[in-house]
Amino acid sequence: MLKFVTVVVAAILLASAAWSQDESAKYPAQPIRIIVTVPPGGGVDAVTRIVADKLHQRFGQPVVVENRGGQAGNFGAAAAFAAEPDGYTLMASQPAPLTINGLLYRKLNYNPTAFAPIAIMTTVPNTLTVRSDFPAKTAQEFIAYARANPGKLNYASQGIGTTSHLTAELFQRRTGTQLVHVPYKGTGPALNDLIGGQVDLMFTELASALELSRAGKVRILAVTAAQRAAELPDIPTLIEAGVPDFVSETWNGISAPPGTPPAIVNKLNGAVLDALNMPEVRAHLATLNLHPANTTPAQAADFIATDARRWADVIRAAGITAE
Repeated sequence: MLKFVTVVVAAILLASAAWSQDESAKYPAQPIRIIVTVPPGGGVDAVTRIVADKLHQRFGQPVVVENRGGQAGNFGAAAAFAAEPDGYTLMASQPAPLTINGLLYRKLNYNPTAFAPIAIMTTVPNTLTVRSDFPAKTAQEFIAYARANPGKLNYASQGIGTTSHLTAELFQRRTGTQLVHVPYKGTGPALNDLIGGQVDLMFTELASALELSRAGKVRILAVTAAQRAAELPDIPTLIEAGVPDFVSETWNGISAPPGTPPAIVNKLNGAVLDALNMPEVRAHLATLNLHPANTTPAQAADFIATDARRWADVIRAAGITAE
């Protein structure tokens, strides 16, 4: 009897594998939908539309981008999570739905760790950016000033639990400083008040701060990457400024619903990486100050897990919860 069951199970597994290979060979046979977990505009939306256009050219099928912003990406993530795992519905997201929201919200309509990562599309370092008339002119001077004035400097963020918020919390832990949090609803309003001098500083992505810095409206004191940014070769990293192992990047990834066959995930990964490495795409991304990433699905999964662990420590230590 046991031998019979074993044979049956083996036959089912072989049939499943054959079906998967057959389906992946035909894939895609219909339009693909990519749910973007933010409103139109911004880095995630921009790179997704660039990649979607190249996937359409490669596969000969329409690739539709659908924006479902709201609640730090939770609405779009829930929709993608519930979709059929057949490769025809994908999710493009900022870090939050995959790394942060599970620690901030008491209840989610999806499991952040169950998605099948396809690739990290682009990364961009964050920056320590201050108002244009801030007295400190370097990152070292800023740290010394903040230590000497606990509770007197206020920092803007895109909202509670966002990367800009968590980066500031990490900075305070690593430097022994005390800053006052002023949360906003998005990058635009926060930067407007930084430009206007209503707040002192913000940890914001390089792509958002670079042109404002070049125009003299704000000043970038440091980048929060392991190495200096090519766009700002004269600006040091926070590591160089004396804050060990301080890394905070904004990134966006593309994922599939749980249970999507690995053969389809791998096929999509190859297509996405080919798109990102096209000279015209790289040139376009450079104008947006976004850096293409070249990750396998396994590397993307490791990248996401590492980022999640980093922010989990910060969230727990600071006692941060979503409103």
